[in-house]
Amino acid sequence: MRIHITLVNPPYPSGSHVHPPFLPLGLGYLAAVLEKNNYHVDVIDCQALKLSYEEAKSEIENRQPTIVGITSTTLTYKSALKIVGMAREVCPECLTIIGGSHVTFWDEKALQECPELDIVVRREGENTLLEIVQKIEAGKSFDDTIGITCRKNSQIIRNPDRPYIENLDELPFPAIHLWPIESFRKYGEVMFPLITSRGCVYWCKYCSAVRMFGRKYRMRSPKNVVDEIEHLNKKFGAKRFTFYDDAFTINQSRAKEICEQIKNRKLKIKWNCETRVDNVTKELLLKMKEAGCTDVWFGVESGSQLIINAMDKGFKIEQTIKAFKWAKEVGLMTFADTMLGFPGETRETAWETIKLVEKLDPDDVAYYIATPYPGTPLYDEVKDNGWLQITDFDKYDTATPTFTNPKLEANELREIREKAFQRFYLRPKYMLSVFVKSGVYGSALKRLVLAHLLRAVKAKLSLRRGRKTFR
Repeated sequence: MRIHITLVNPPYPSGSHVHPPFLPLGLGYLAAVLEKNNYHVDVIDCQALKLSYEEAKSEIENRQPTIVGITSTTLTYKSALKIVGMAREVCPECLTIIGGSHVTFWDEKALQECPELDIVVRREGENTLLEIVQKIEAGKSFDDTIGITCRKNSQIIRNPDRPYIENLDELPFPAIHLWPIESFRKYGEVMFPLITSRGCVYWCKYCSAVRMFGRKYRMRSPKNVVDEIEHLNKKFGAKRFTFYDDAFTINQSRAKEICEQIKNRKLKIKWNCETRVDNVTKELLLKMKEAGCTDVWFGVESGSQLIINAMDKGFKIEQTIKAFKWAKEVGLMTFADTMLGFPGETRETAWETIKLVEKLDPDDVAYYIATPYPGTPLYDEVKDNGWLQITDFDKYDTATPTFTNPKLEANELREIREKAFQRFYLRPKYMLSVFVKSGVYGSALKRLVLAHLLRAVKAKLSLRRGRKTFR
């Protein structure tokens, strides 16, 4: 039996606050493992190609795959279910599978909510999906496959978890060639993503990484990581990269070795990463800069030590200030990731965050609204306390309040967030610094400043007309 697998990245829900599309590495690894085992696999990336549901449906109908596999974050969960229904409509005999972080913790409910869905793959999917495909090819039943939740005799069964992949170097590089690379070009450049580790030794309350990938930091070797960079550089002319790891520098000696290998191979590349403020030193940041790192996203999270402690972050604000100081001293651009509205947040603690960001004076900032994703301790806390107000996952875009915060109302939280962005982007000194910047980030920041300037003007006009300023 000739097996044809189509993997789908579903569209974002209409009106959601989302970032430009990036290559979905989860699907890339699945496709690579299938190709390595000589299976016919292709990809429909609705986000990259800006496909509507009907266009995605037509693509599936034209390909007539044996198996349709769909990835799902919380924000795209409902979109994924819609794609499942459409796939079954145009390919009545196909097997439908959903995987990803959301359905890992919503597996039985997904099967209950979507009769057309056959299988939920939980946690890491590479070996699980391969085993399912091999069983289908051999004409065997797949319902005993570990790591899945499925139907058997009209009952939903949940098989044991599959052990994690211990040696990540065994995985082939993601099948980037299956994607329309040019669709990811922004401001003249394509940012190629890499993931160098799985799991985490921390357990921040808003994050599902530990439950998804384990409380152990499994790392690819520095050689394997830089081999992939070199491969992408030679095959696609890739010159700019971003590390998707939640905290790239948890193992600082490995991060240094990656930098050394980049330099030793004389790779003329630029890259960025995200990490924790307590996982860097000035020496490490300098090595990163020398190896082509241009900017670092730091998890600032809050300007209130009380809220940082409530998040179980495990660092001090003094460490945040030091990390930004060191990064600037070695010549790196700095970006601040923050969160507003975490349980316990008050108007005062939110403004402590805003003032800390302005003191840090990063090149850019993200003010996210705390969002209780299934699988996180935050979700458990919110649900157990009866605070959950919005259960429509299309609204889980980190820009929309979804739960009741006893100390800070949703409307006030929205207003504070809007004011925070305008205060940051519309500072005269900052605006001047942005408009002399060049390159990909210079272009992006100019657009942000202009957008917030326009919003500020509209807000003032609304105020003059007696309408409510912030919505």
